[in-house]
Amino acid sequence: MDFDFSDDQEQLRDAVRKWVDKGYSFERRRAAVAAGGFDRAAWGELAELGLTALTVPEAHDGMGQGAVDAMVVMEELGRGIVLEPLAQAFMASSVLSQFGAQDVQAAWLPKIASGEALVVLAQQERKARYRLDVCEAKAAPAQSGYALTAIKSIVPAGDKADAFIVPAQLDGKIALFLVERTANGVTTQGYVTQDGSRAAEVQLSNAPATLITADGQAALELAVDVGIAALCAEAVGVMDKTAAVTFDYLNQRKQFGVPIASFQALRHRAADMKMQLELARSMSYYATLKLGAPADERRRAIARAKVQLGQSMRFVGQQAVQMHGGIGVTDEYIVSHYFKKLTQLEMTYGDTLHHLGEVSARMQETAGVFA
Repeated sequence: MDFDFSDDQEQLRDAVRKWVDKGYSFERRRAAVAAGGFDRAAWGELAELGLTALTVPEAHDGMGQGAVDAMVVMEELGRGIVLEPLAQAFMASSVLSQFGAQDVQAAWLPKIASGEALVVLAQQERKARYRLDVCEAKAAPAQSGYALTAIKSIVPAGDKADAFIVPAQLDGKIALFLVERTANGVTTQGYVTQDGSRAAEVQLSNAPATLITADGQAALELAVDVGIAALCAEAVGVMDKTAAVTFDYLNQRKQFGVPIASFQALRHRAADMKMQLELARSMSYYATLKLGAPADERRRAIARAKVQLGQSMRFVGQQAVQMHGGIGVTDEYIVSHYFKKLTQLEMTYGDTLHHLGEVSARMQETAGVFA
């Protein structure tokens, strides 16, 4: 199997890397965190690069690119620990293009492509933990569409988004709706998360909503799987940069008159970091390539990838901090921010233990049996 990227994908990678290196410095990121964790100007720059349009179909002013292109972009954004939630654009465009009615697609996909509209998934509820089939939000028919009542937590850039994709109970099963943030009955409370990005608690009280699909469970699973694949790619970029900074430090820091990189014990730990990074990279590719598979196969592959990524993120982050010593946890030094990002990514859309349970539950009777 050919794992080489195409020339267009390499050019895309180069363009995003140049923007991260030149346009999204550590100082700019710290200023964005201090200002609340979301920079609308940076979001606009991502849109100018065409990244918000990447996976939007061409019929709706998008570029019509695939999951591998999105993976390339997210890996490079991970290297710069970019705060703006570009993965949400990929998730929204996937759900709307595959499940939305034509009028909903026409109304929102061009806005997502241009960067005019930030549409985010608002699925997390307090009692659900990481389960997608637990949903207490209620939808009821209204004079013009539907009315939603719900409380959703940790919604990415929730108080800055233009609209939410919200799962809610309709006629005894989960359906998926689109709710505008400025609609009546919508209130948000924003805050900065551990890694410096922005999230919000979103409360809906008979808020007007547009039905995306009555098959909400399937659409929600697709959205989360696209999000996890993007998260895996982002984590690879974060770990790649974390390892590079750590290896540079080992070569510069001296003890007993020699670089500590010459110490065998530290060389072994650095090799283990590199091994975990490459395991994560291969599973990120695996997750991305399985996004087009049937739902059961896709869900199984995504859970496997998240288990490996969770293990790798924890190992690489902890080793980086330990090999740096005290400086590794100071706010002024970038490694502490990589570590916080990896910690938060490990918990997003299901932690390692949750997905280990998913892998176990989805194992077939013939797993491990050679006939």
